[in-house]
Amino acid sequence: MSNLLFLLFLLCSSCIVADAADLEITPFQTRNQSPLVQIYGIPQQSGADIVLPGIFQFALNQDLSSNYTVNSSAREQLAFDGESYRIALTARYGIASGWEAGIEIPYLIQGGGFLDSFVVEWHKIFGLPQGGRDTTPKGRISYRYSKDGNRKLQMDGSGSGIGDISLTGGYQLYESRNEGQHDRLAIKAALKLPTGESSYLRGSGSTDLALQVCGSMNNATEWGSLGVYGSLGALVMAGGDVVRDQHNPLAGIGTFGLGWAPASWIAFKMQLNAATPLYHGSSLNELSGSSILLVSGGTLKLPGGYLLDIGVGEDVAVATAPDVSFHLGLSKNF
Repeated sequence: MSNLLFLLFLLCSSCIVADAADLEITPFQTRNQSPLVQIYGIPQQSGADIVLPGIFQFALNQDLSSNYTVNSSAREQLAFDGESYRIALTARYGIASGWEAGIEIPYLIQGGGFLDSFVVEWHKIFGLPQGGRDTTPKGRISYRYSKDGNRKLQMDGSGSGIGDISLTGGYQLYESRNEGQHDRLAIKAALKLPTGESSYLRGSGSTDLALQVCGSMNNATEWGSLGVYGSLGALVMAGGDVVRDQHNPLAGIGTFGLGWAPASWIAFKMQLNAATPLYHGSSLNELSGSSILLVSGGTLKLPGGYLLDIGVGEDVAVATAPDVSFHLGLSKNF
């Protein structure tokens, strides 16, 4: 997917630089969609912005992800083959100056999907390793993990339904705005409730609490707006139904991103999402490896004040995130 970045820079070079002060660089509202990671409460909202009092912000985020990995050791066998589609409706409300509260309601579809042939051809064109994907039946869903002869995970059927709902909140620690510059620092929290069916990987069966400090800096220059943002925090998980005896109760989470808005209607950005392992007792990266996801793409400002995020994600730390993910996010303040 690195060729996408080259295409974006070609597009950038053809843009006419204009006043971009009203289009700030903000994070992609997405997260790692790997089958055993997405069920826990890693927040997909990591921006340093707090909704103004009396204002509602609604967002609809969609993530389509293709998973394929096969790995084994002397004691373990793992095979993930499937496709997931996650739709999340998010609402945030400014309850007082510097304070916000919100809710996220996800709907998940797990199945064989249609991306297998596309990914195989993409790998062929750019000489990327197939890892056995090209010889595997297309459109199949099968998530399996065994250790010491014991089957710890097996899901071979498609399904859909509500995932784990999250309640969110935030407080503005610091904000400085002057001509051409806008800096912010906020603390945000998310409480994930076990409302999804864990046997179909629509939830973890646990109640999770995430706390993170989020910061951003945006500067207007003669070449457009430049922005950098990041977050750092922790995720506390109260057990879980999936691979229960190998689950870690605590994980570190973080994001880092940067971007450029050459005009008031378009921005290009790249973002890294990272997390320490959610599981232990395994020599396989899919479980016990720290995950790193790269998302590249941009933002379009549409008529009516709508913002549309378009991104493509890939696993920088191989097999710790889906082979490829496609993200769309639409948001607006009311």
